[in-house]
Amino acid sequence: MAAKQSTTQGFIPIQEIRDGIVILRNGGMRSVVLATSLNFALKSADEQAAILSEFQNFLNSLDFSIQIFAQSKKLDIRPYLALLEDRYKEQATDLMKIQVREYIEFVRSFVESTNIMSKSFFVVVPYDPPIITASKNPISNMMPGKSQPSSIKNASADAQFAEYRSQLEQRVAVIEQGLVRCGIRCAELGTEEVVELFYKIFNPGETEKPIQIT
Repeated sequence: MAAKQSTTQGFIPIQEIRDGIVILRNGGMRSVVLATSLNFALKSADEQAAILSEFQNFLNSLDFSIQIFAQSKKLDIRPYLALLEDRYKEQATDLMKIQVREYIEFVRSFVESTNIMSKSFFVVVPYDPPIITASKNPISNMMPGKSQPSSIKNASADAQFAEYRSQLEQRVAVIEQGLVRCGIRCAELGTEEVVELFYKIFNPGETEKPIQIT
């Protein structure tokens, strides 16, 4: 009897990503908030104490758990080098071409000899809908039986999703307000950004553009 083969997707507890929200196989919902960093060492002693106090108050005020995820990876300098190559071709004088070429070689050699890392910080905000039936997926609990028309079932599922999403967004708002009080800028990721984030996690060899806060 041949052994049953499992695909990589079978080990990922994600059912779908909808409107920027990660829906897990067990019905749980997660939002991901991208947060900037603070150069804590450059702050004065009073500023450091104020930040620590505010962050402590922020954590103590939460009545739900959060996950803080730090992503560290080697900086991909190739897009910047490609931009410099374009600038090199645009130079009209030999002197400027020599200077740009020397700068390109300096950047390339510096990056090759030094590990330059980029760091991104994320806060995962959870919401687990209440289980009111024996079903494993709470979102499907509110769906009518199979005898109902598909349009009615879809409308019921969309209404239930909207209700749960509202609860999750309230938690996201609490997180964003708390981080802003600590001097940290943040932004909730949309669907494309969440997909890109998980793609990077499961494909660490791939190099993509970093997520930016505008």
